[in-house]
Amino acid sequence: MANKTQNIENLEKELNTFAKPKAEAKKTPPKKSGTKSKKTAVEKKKGIIILAKGKRKEAIARATLTSGSGKIRVNGINVDFMKPKALRELVLEPVKLSNETKELASTFDIDINVCGGGNSGQAQAARSAIAKALTEASKGSELKSAYLQYDRSLLADDYRRVEPKKFKGPKARARFQKSYR
Repeated sequence: MANKTQNIENLEKELNTFAKPKAEAKKTPPKKSGTKSKKTAVEKKKGIIILAKGKRKEAIARATLTSGSGKIRVNGINVDFMKPKALRELVLEPVKLSNETKELASTFDIDINVCGGGNSGQAQAARSAIAKALTEASKGSELKSAYLQYDRSLLADDYRRVEPKKFKGPKARARFQKSYR
């Protein structure tokens, strides 16, 4: 009988050595009431960050402006390597609009992530995202009015979507053929 109680006591001691005492639990520091500004680790590391989104058809582009040397990347690839050339020019259109936009873009690195849609839709969505991000970075209405005067689709997303299919037809508006014989 004494052997069993000693074995139980030994097991309890071993378990207590592995278990963490409640007193050693991590304590969270008290919150400061007078915090000046809340910057994330990313903002502290990279400097200014501006996010913008552009849409065209099924394509969605998200542009991130960070302070840098003027590099423009689409899905991690430099825009200079983008083919065909017409789509590259379309993406760079908001940057090459005027000297002011060139100077503004040269102070930022622009990273664009595009998903969905086809090549043309992705290029137009990226173009829209770049224009929105640059207007936010300029902090003035002059660039916005210049973009609107040049081409409204730079700042206004394409809101059109595919109409849903209806019954009695193969598509949204088309109807099945009727045969009399």
